[in-house]
Amino acid sequence: MLVLEDGRVFHGTPYGAEGETFGEMVFNTGMTGYQETLTDPSYHRQIVAMTAPHIGNTGVNDEDPESSRVWVSGYVVREPARVSSNWRANRSLDDYLREQGVVAIAIAGTRALTRHLRERGAMRAGVFSGAALAPVEELLERVRRSPAMEGADLAEAVSTAEPYVVPAVGAKRFTVAAVDLGIKAMTPHRMAERGCEVHVLPASSTAEDILALNPDGVFFSNGPGDPATADGPVEAVRGVLDSGTPFFGICFGNQIFGRALGLGTYKLRYGHRGVNQPVQDRRTGKVEISAHNHGFAVRAPLEGTFDTPYGPAEVSHVNLNDDCVEGLRLLDRPAFSVQYHPEAAAGPHDSAGLFDGFCALMESARGRVSVTAGAGEEPGADTEGSKGA
Repeated sequence: MLVLEDGRVFHGTPYGAEGETFGEMVFNTGMTGYQETLTDPSYHRQIVAMTAPHIGNTGVNDEDPESSRVWVSGYVVREPARVSSNWRANRSLDDYLREQGVVAIAIAGTRALTRHLRERGAMRAGVFSGAALAPVEELLERVRRSPAMEGADLAEAVSTAEPYVVPAVGAKRFTVAAVDLGIKAMTPHRMAERGCEVHVLPASSTAEDILALNPDGVFFSNGPGDPATADGPVEAVRGVLDSGTPFFGICFGNQIFGRALGLGTYKLRYGHRGVNQPVQDRRTGKVEISAHNHGFAVRAPLEGTFDTPYGPAEVSHVNLNDDCVEGLRLLDRPAFSVQYHPEAAAGPHDSAGLFDGFCALMESARGRVSVTAGAGEEPGADTEGSKGA
């Protein structure tokens, strides 16, 4: 059984591991990329329902995971593949979920479940099978005792415990300090492809820890939880902005950036999760189809500029479905962010150019430092101020 906290119950067939699991019930509209979804740390403590009817057709391989484990708390599908068929597959999805201890369920009503969540909003839920089954009233009470997503501080639970380095592919051009709030493996790879040596740091890293690397740029990743609880990362971003070092944030990193600018965040009714969200660049008018996974958003003025402790800023991108803030940009400092996933390993790849924009920002900041140092200063002396000029 799948039991929602408002009392709605769905009956189905056990899939993956048997037992019980709890989490926030959400849905993903992607028709592909189920392996990337399962291993995305941003889905920590969430039960994910896939709206595509056939899941598991291509099995599971060892090349596509976005992290070392499955992070979803539970999984809901309509028609699991009975046979996986792909030359890269090492095992079936059913076997993979069982190995990882992920309790899943196959139900005929994934469309009804999705409509219910769209109308009532994301909510707590539980999946129960095997020996965990009990009277509905008892299961519902257990669901309602489980923790909610609002107020959840989860970034450190999914972050790396120790720093590590992803070397540049080919010649090294830049050093990037990437704070892991729930980073996906493809993200540092996309930067490495552009000549960045990426130093991935724990979520608890301070501005001093980050700037000790003397990075050309700082990146804050995606991740799970309520951004209102992430006071440590917010302070770290403020320290980076004070230094003038170029900054780029995505997803949770966008929300942290917004908070660092003095903006508030709020919980979306049911969030954006999938690979088909239309986002518009406010400056160019260009529309990109983008990959999303977030249940919170930044509250900011959509028109014109607004004041921040770091000078004027603007909303750079908006979601064309609901006018949700999809990007922020400082006008006088080298810092920007987007709410979506430009690395998009399973596609689409419309937004990959944002990594090129980050590199251009670092190149421009480096040029300004060189000019300042050549005008009577010792190279490397007090370059932070010139970076922010």
